[in-house]
Amino acid sequence: MAFESLSERLQGILKRLRGKGKLSPQDVEAATKEVKIALLEADVNFKVVKDFIARVKERATGAEVMESLTPAQQVIKIVHSELTALLGGVNQRLSVASRPPSVYVLMGLQGSGKTTTCAKLGRLLSRQGRRPILVAADLARPAAVKQLEVLANNLGLPSFADQTAKDPVAVSEAAVADAVKRGIDAVLIDTAGRLHIDDELMEELKALVDRVHPTERLLVVDSMMGQDAVKVAEIFADRIGIDGLIMTKLDGDARGGAALSVKAVTGVPIKFVGMGEHPDALEPFYPDRMASRILGMGDVLTLIEKAERTISEREARELERKIRENEFTLEDFLGELKRLKNMGPLDQLLGMIPGFGKIKELGSFDVGERELSRIEAIISSMTREERRKPWIIDGSRRKRIAMGSGTRIQDVNRLLRQYWEIDRMMKQFGGKKGSRKKGVFRGFPSPFGNA
Repeated sequence: MAFESLSERLQGILKRLRGKGKLSPQDVEAATKEVKIALLEADVNFKVVKDFIARVKERATGAEVMESLTPAQQVIKIVHSELTALLGGVNQRLSVASRPPSVYVLMGLQGSGKTTTCAKLGRLLSRQGRRPILVAADLARPAAVKQLEVLANNLGLPSFADQTAKDPVAVSEAAVADAVKRGIDAVLIDTAGRLHIDDELMEELKALVDRVHPTERLLVVDSMMGQDAVKVAEIFADRIGIDGLIMTKLDGDARGGAALSVKAVTGVPIKFVGMGEHPDALEPFYPDRMASRILGMGDVLTLIEKAERTISEREARELERKIRENEFTLEDFLGELKRLKNMGPLDQLLGMIPGFGKIKELGSFDVGERELSRIEAIISSMTREERRKPWIIDGSRRKRIAMGSGTRIQDVNRLLRQYWEIDRMMKQFGGKKGSRKKGVFRGFPSPFGNA
């Protein structure tokens, strides 16, 4: 999970501050020292940490905090504000050319995920109503051209590829000219991976950029590289120029040092982050939302955006009706789990809900194909009454359901606990009260507003 270790450390530090009434300068000093250690252990650049702590300490020992009725909350607010600034301040959108097409060159090291990221970015732009084309200009890696063609075809996107081409600059120029004729408004050029110390390949990339005059030069970096990713970004920025960063594999980076350092060190904003392997797992980067996730404050806006992409307005209103009329069954529960699978890993989704990122019963629950098959088998082995009234499922019924589904009683118990936990969570999230018999998800806001 992104920033997991750092998030746990920072949340623990701030939780201890909340337990105090008035804060003394010594309390602030001790807390900022702990924050400093947490950031350094997360592989954040030393100078960046030093400047960050200095700003937090200066603001936290000022009159606005020391004379406040809620000094701990004020300190937390300051940490959130400075963390947001460290991550880039505001969301930086892709620039758009005054005359189409807009040209985006994706570059980076070998293995950073440029080709798959190119496809994901094309998918994202198409969902936004644009007409992108994927250009295979990686002529160095075997089968790279074919890979991009397959990815484009799977996503229903056009591609420009020449299996016999030898010159990536010529391919890129031809692709831009073709896009103009076809009315394409976004050209995504996938270039070959290259080491920043390889002068010949860096000069080739510079020639490509000089010839196609890209609207933006996007560097794709693997966040798991830590400070090495920051060093790579510095060199590419100096030799080629960078307009934005795309950080891949952020979902697997428990430390997050690169993401927290790169804007301060290079001055280049993070524009997108890769949060998984799914074609929709490329997200615009919002510094304030990410800061909230790190500090355990959730990210409801991103959660709602994901829900809007997964469930239609008609389906949302039908779900709301079932909840309101107490008709939400375990079969509906299974259907919603399938939707959740399309939205991403459940631990990521829970991290977007304030206060629910650490629910163990759900946090360890990966909605994968195997788990869905198990749940479907268990629910199919229930009677219709049991699906509609799960509270009647006693010990003997659980034993029968387990035998009928080829699972263990522990699996049945776990499913029911997850069901009740979501029931409790969504009632609390929506501020509703009532017995469990009132139905799951009562009070969860529809992404499309009230019916």
